[in-house]
Amino acid sequence: MDYKKLADLLYPNIKETPEDIFAKYPPRQLKDGAVVSRFAPSPTGFIHIGNFFQMFISYSLCKVSNGVFFLRMEDTDSKREVEGAREFLYDVLDRFGIKCNEYPNLDGKDVGNYGPYVQSKRKEIYQVFAKDLVARGKAFPCFCKKTEGKEEILEERKTKFLENDEREYDPCRDLSYEEVKKHIDNGDKFAIRLRTKNTGSERITFHDLIKGHIEAKANAKDVVLLKNDGIPPYPFAHAVDDTLMGTNVVVRGEEYISSTPVHLEIFDALGFKPIAYCHNPSVCKIGDNGNKRKVSKRYDPEAKMMYYFEEGYPTDAVLEYLLNIINSGFEKWRAENPEKPWQDFRFGINDITAVSPIFDIHKLNDISKNIIAKMSAEEVYENILKWAKEFKPDFANYLEKNKDYAIKVCGIDRGGLKPRKDIYKWSMIEEYFGYMFHRPTEKEEIDNAENYKEFLSEYSKGFVLPAEKDEWFTGVKMVAEKLGYATDNKLYKANPEAYKGNTAKACEYIRLALTGKKNSPDIYELMTILGETEAKARLKG
Repeated sequence: MDYKKLADLLYPNIKETPEDIFAKYPPRQLKDGAVVSRFAPSPTGFIHIGNFFQMFISYSLCKVSNGVFFLRMEDTDSKREVEGAREFLYDVLDRFGIKCNEYPNLDGKDVGNYGPYVQSKRKEIYQVFAKDLVARGKAFPCFCKKTEGKEEILEERKTKFLENDEREYDPCRDLSYEEVKKHIDNGDKFAIRLRTKNTGSERITFHDLIKGHIEAKANAKDVVLLKNDGIPPYPFAHAVDDTLMGTNVVVRGEEYISSTPVHLEIFDALGFKPIAYCHNPSVCKIGDNGNKRKVSKRYDPEAKMMYYFEEGYPTDAVLEYLLNIINSGFEKWRAENPEKPWQDFRFGINDITAVSPIFDIHKLNDISKNIIAKMSAEEVYENILKWAKEFKPDFANYLEKNKDYAIKVCGIDRGGLKPRKDIYKWSMIEEYFGYMFHRPTEKEEIDNAENYKEFLSEYSKGFVLPAEKDEWFTGVKMVAEKLGYATDNKLYKANPEAYKGNTAKACEYIRLALTGKKNSPDIYELMTILGETEAKARLKG
C-alpha cells in the first residue's frame, strides 16, 4: 500500500504538513516550574460543582506557579449542545473572579496566540495530522456505517471481534487502495481510525501526578480519530490541541484513567511527547444508604453552580471550601492566617488529595459564616442588595429605599472581638432579620400569656428609649421588680416559686414583642435601630 497516495486521495485539499502547523504554535517561553493547564468544558451541559472543582485545581496550579491558564471550548458534539451553556459558563467564571490568560470570547474572537480556542474552528488542523498518520500507515479510513442500538453493536462484535475480545481491529484497516478509491468515487463518507500496533496482550505503565504509577492493558482497538464529519472525538482532539497549545499538565477527572492507554498510543502515533496527567478525584457525598457516591446534578441541589448564586453564598466562601477539600493543609493555613486572602495560599500538585472528598454543606456554611462575620455593615448591605436585585427584586427595592436603616440592620452585632456568626448566605437575611423589616405577625410560644401581657402593659407605659444601655436595663429591672420578678439571680435560684420569673424572663417578653422570637441579637441595639416610636408600638402590640 502506498500510504502517501492513500492520504492524498482522502485529503486532496490539505496541503499543510504538521511542521507547518507547529510553526504557528511555537513553544511557550515559561519560567521554571510554570504550569500551563486548561479548562476544556463541553457546552453539552451546564457547568456543575465537579467541573468547577477540576477547573479550580488547574487554575490554582497555574496561578501559584506564574503559569498560563486558558479556556478551550470542546464543542465537537454539536447535536448535544445545550442552549445557554456557554453563556452560563462565562457568567460563573466571572462571578467567581476566575481570569483566564487565554480564551475565546463569546463573540468568536480569541484572546491569546494559541487559538482558535474553540475546537469546531480547528477542523483543518485535525485533518492535517490525520492525513499525516494515514501517510505513515498509522491510521486508515473507515467506511462502516454507525449501528443504531445495543443489539446491533453486540451482533457486530460477534463478527468483527470474534478472535480476541481485547482486540478490536476494524475490518476497514485491510481495504486496498482500489477499494478505498471506489468508496471515495461513490461519495461515501469516512471516519479515520487509529491502526493500533497492539494485539491485546500488552500492558503499559504510566505515571499520574496524583495517584503515582498505574499499570493497565495497552490499547488494542482501532479507535476513531476523526468522525465522518471531520470532527475528532476527545482523545485525538486532546492530543493535538494540548500539544500545540503547550499544555504541560492536564487536570481531568479520574474517570479518564481507564482511557489513558488510548490517549498514550495516539500521542505515540503522532510522535508527540505525552503530557503529564493529574487525574483529580471525584467530589462525592454520603447517600441516604450511607454509601459514598458522586455528587449528582439530578439528586443534589449543591451540584449545580446556580445553587450557590440563588442561595447567596459569598463566592470566596465556595472557593475557600474547595481549597479545603483539594488540600487539607488549607484549614491549618487559614487558622494561622485569618486575615490573609485565600489567594495567598500556595500548594503544588503533590499536595492535592488523592481520595475522593466528601462534600459537606455544613463545613461550607461554617466557612461562609466566618467570612461574612468579618465584613462591615456596608459590605454586607452591598452584597445583600446585589443578591436581591437578581433573586428578590421587591426586597432589593426596599433595601434601596431604606438604605441607612438597612445598613444599621446589617450592622447588628457586627464588629468587636466576637461578632455573631449566624448568617452564612444572603438569602437568610430577609427571614433571619425579618422582624427588622416588618412587624412580626407570629410569635414563638409564650409560656405564660397572662404574665406576658401584664409585664408589657406596665413596661410600655410612658416608654422612652434611654440614650445608654445601662440606663435602659435599669428601667427594665425596676418594672420587673415592681411586678414581682427577681432582679437578683441568686435569690431567684434559691426560691424560684416566690417570683413570677427573673430579669431574663422579663427581657424574653420584650424580645418576643419586638421580634416574635425568644432568641435574637441584643435587645437594646434592636430598639435603637427600630427607633423609639416603632419599638413602643411593638411593645403595646
